[in-house]
Amino acid sequence: MQPLDAPQELSFLEARVLGVLIEKEKTTPDGYPLTLNSLSSGCNQKTARDPVISASDSELQTTLEELRSRVLVLETYGASGRVLRYAQNFAKVYGVPAAGVALLAILMLRGPQTVSELRANSERLYHFDDASSVEAYLEELAARSSGAMVSKLPKQPGSREHRWAHLLCGAASLPLESDAAVRGKVNAHAELEERVATLELEVAELRAALTALLGKAEPGPGNQ
Repeated sequence: MQPLDAPQELSFLEARVLGVLIEKEKTTPDGYPLTLNSLSSGCNQKTARDPVISASDSELQTTLEELRSRVLVLETYGASGRVLRYAQNFAKVYGVPAAGVALLAILMLRGPQTVSELRANSERLYHFDDASSVEAYLEELAARSSGAMVSKLPKQPGSREHRWAHLLCGAASLPLESDAAVRGKVNAHAELEERVATLELEVAELRAALTALLGKAEPGPGNQ
């Protein structure tokens, strides 16, 4: 099969399904290809996923049908011949080497990450010798003549490293802060304001006490 001339945009759930299939092929080979039940567990698991979702079987079935129509997913009954299973065909359709497939899968599953995070999170899918090799593959994916598949995001305030995001679902953007993160910042700001007000009150009290002490220390007319 010839690779696609240009990457075809995926929906979020399509990317999640492909990411899970790529991951499980490497991490749980005895259970691969995956049944619908196994695929559902992988898509909705609470760890190593960002964001965490709760996709229904019907949503996954519709997504699988769409991916199958584009030959990105293949159906098989496996050795048992009783339960329908699903395998991914991402590398052949998109013409991406194993290292690039691993990086894209981790980005599809966990969202934007730094080079260091990608190297650590990809370890079970593909071993990179060092961070520079990860960056080299990312640069290659970003410079594909058929269309960039990843993008380097601007540094976030206080961050030492750039993060990378995949472009399989369209243009990458900086993720919005979670409600919890926003509430945390608001609470921290309120706490800081309260501490400043307390300190200002204590300083005012100390000044008043100091003024009173100085007043008592001043010699009266009879002591001169």
